[in-house]
Formats: sequence, structure tokens, C-alpha cells
Amino acid sequence: MISLPEAFVSRMKAQLGSGAGAFFAAMEQPYTRGLRVNPLKTPSEPLDNVIQGLGDTVPWAADGRYLAADSAAGGRPLHDCGAYYIQEPSAMLPARLLDAKPGQTVLDLCAAPGGKSTQLAAMMGGQGTLVCNEVAPARAEALGGNLERMGVRNALAVSACAERLARMWPQLFDSVLADAPCSGEGMFRRHPQTRLEWTADTPAQCARRQLHILTSAAKLLKVGGRLCYSTCTFSEEENEGVIDAFLSSHPIFKPVEYSVPIGGGRELCSQNGCIRLYPHTVRGEGHFTALLQKTDTRPDEAQPADLCPADRVFASPDRQSTEAFRAFWAELCTDDPPVANAMIGNLLVSAPPLPPPDGLKICRAGLSLGRMKGRAFIPDHALALAAPPFALRTVPLREEAAANYLRGEALPAGDIAGGFWTVSYAGLPLGFVKHSDRQLKNHYPKGLRKR
Repeated sequence: MISLPEAFVSRMKAQLGSGAGAFFAAMEQPYTRGLRVNPLKTPSEPLDNVIQGLGDTVPWAADGRYLAADSAAGGRPLHDCGAYYIQEPSAMLPARLLDAKPGQTVLDLCAAPGGKSTQLAAMMGGQGTLVCNEVAPARAEALGGNLERMGVRNALAVSACAERLARMWPQLFDSVLADAPCSGEGMFRRHPQTRLEWTADTPAQCARRQLHILTSAAKLLKVGGRLCYSTCTFSEEENEGVIDAFLSSHPIFKPVEYSVPIGGGRELCSQNGCIRLYPHTVRGEGHFTALLQKTDTRPDEAQPADLCPADRVFASPDRQSTEAFRAFWAELCTDDPPVANAMIGNLLVSAPPLPPPDGLKICRAGLSLGRMKGRAFIPDHALALAAPPFALRTVPLREEAAANYLRGEALPAGDIAGGFWTVSYAGLPLGFVKHSDRQLKNHYPKGLRKR
């Protein structure tokens, strides 16, 4: 039996009434695992043939699959290829509700570790501009790593408080997702540490911060744009209470009603734009979502900000780097190369139109292509993961060899030509190697290598 805080138990009994018994029984069951398939990458083998423990489709997320508790999917090479993202099923709902479209300008305001950001990126299909923000710098770096692994080309990852972004980028975004920091009650059966850190005062403390984040999100959104607010907690104070307080002070927003299929021909219907997922009513952990639309501007709102071409936000690419990259790509791949349109320091990038990031900490901007080392072009790891399966110069690996590569080991070269190659697993690139001294020198980033 899991140990739940007494104040939490008392509150949930009052909140759920006759449903409390089913709720507490569900809390004694193992937590639900999930996996979200990345539509930006298609392995040569169906995932069901490669990954053990894949279950049914998550009813509210077409790309989501349930995952057995003992599945080792997170440790398989296809995970490192970015073929999928391990994500709790209920957490797949907010991005699905936001319904981001190709070509839009979209903001994930509280983005780390990147599950919802990469889901939004998949929905956008590489078109448009996705801004992913995380206020904690260390978590922002993890966010950037997941964007890289999942092959996202059109994202800007930054680290700043929501209030600062609202001052810099008023009325810029078609859609904003605010998956706000919360008391984490929906994760009680998944993360025991969350239960230990919870106090009766935690929901009120979180609610104040959440309302502050929503107030900033309102300023970032265009007229007609949609705002999705979500938490992984059960507290009414952090959920409906925050939405009610926000709507009372922002009459230019209105709730958007919707329904969510939950399996077995059943569905949940929103009330005032809000839906709750409980572990005793759906196959997933606790989650709350609210969907709102901005109908007008406030008299005191700043004029809308604009996106800028990447070479105006950063430096224009120099001729040497651009020509070296094109020559490198021509030897490696038959597809058209990404457009090299900006330099960040000595790093050549391919980036979508971007909001001016004046003074912000930038963790990632578009697709990193590589940099010059002397007269040689050295490709960035992100280039391999975001590229389509290469028609030329790729070395397919079986699982054991792929595991060796991920540990940073050199591989036998065989009779292939010199220079850079990609290595791939199940038809998807894992990273770069370079043929040197009769072996394939490993270019997998040291910080990512397995022990």
C-alpha cells in the first residue's frame, strides 16, 4: 500500500465523494507507461516487430501506444535514433488539444524535458516556427537534447521566465501551451519522491505561480489564438481555480469546448473548457487540461512582435562554411540539403524565421549543420538525426554493433571508402563515423555515450 499524505487523502475524499474508493484503489495499481511514435521518422521494421511490450493505441493520441511495465524500449537503439519518445499517456493530451498546424508559430512555455514540444513539432511537420522555453537552464539543455534526438528542425529552444518573453514577444504566437509547474499529485504513484515533497500548502503556492504564467501566456498570444493550460495534479485550486481566476481578469478569453475519447466507445466532455483525467476513469495518470481562445486585445497590450529571417537574428553564413557543407552533403546524400542560412558563432545552422532572442540564453536554434575545423567541415550530430535515411554512404548496424557505437567504440571499416559516413539502425541514422586508419572513428557525442 502506498503512503499518501493525510491532508491529500482527506481532500480527495471530499472532492470525489462516492468515486473516492475507486480512485484510491487505482492509486494502488502500477502506473501506466506509454510510448509516442515519431512520425518524422519511419524505421524499416514495424515497431511491433522490434519493441517488446507495445500495447493498444492511446485513445486520445493516434501516435501513442501503451507500454508494458517491464518493457526496455527506452534502452533500445531505436530510442536513440528518435523513432519514439517514452511518454506517459495522459501527458499526450494537451499538445493534441492545441492542434498545432504546419506553418504556424507555436510556443511551449514550460517545455522541459520535451515530450509535449516534440509532439507539437511532429504535428507541425517541420513547417513553421516552434519556440520551446524552459526557465531552469539545466532542464533547458535536456530539452534541447530531446529536440535533437527526435529530428526537430524548426525549433528555437530558450531559457527565460515567462514574464520576460511576454515583454519581448507580444501577440506573436498562434498557439501557446502552458504545462505549468504544479504540485504533481497526478504523479504520486509514479514518483514516490513527489509524495514526500508535498505539503498541504503546496497547491496554493503552485496556484499563485501558475496564474502568473497564464497572465504572461495571454500577452504572447495573437487574437484568435488558442491557449492550452495543463497540469499533472488533482487540486481544484491549481486547476479550475486558476482558470476561473484567469478568466475573471481576462474577459477577452473564452473557453473552447471539446470531447476526448477514452476507449470503449466512451468520451469525456469538457466543462468550461476543462477536462480531468483520473487514474480510475482512464488508462493513464492524473492530468488536467483547459483550452481557451483569445477573442480580442486589451487596450494596454503592446503591438504584435514579428518573426525575422534567421540571418538577421544571427550572423549570415560565410561562404567557406556554406560551400564546404554543400560539398560534404553531396558526397553523403542524394536528397536536397537543408538551407544553410545563419551562423551562431562558428556553427552553421538551418533555421526557420525566428523571434529576436535579444539577450536570451539559447540552447538550440533550428538544425545545427556543423562547423569548420581548419579547412575541413565537421558535421554536427544533429544533422545525422534530422536527415532522411541516407541513400549514399551509410553503414547499417545490427543491434550489438549499434550498442557498441552508442558506447563510443570504434567500428571495423571493412572495404568502404574514406571520409564521413553515417551509421544506421533499422533504417534510421544513429550518428556519424569517419573512416580513418582502417576503422570507423566514432563521432557520437561524448556526453550521450552509454556506460
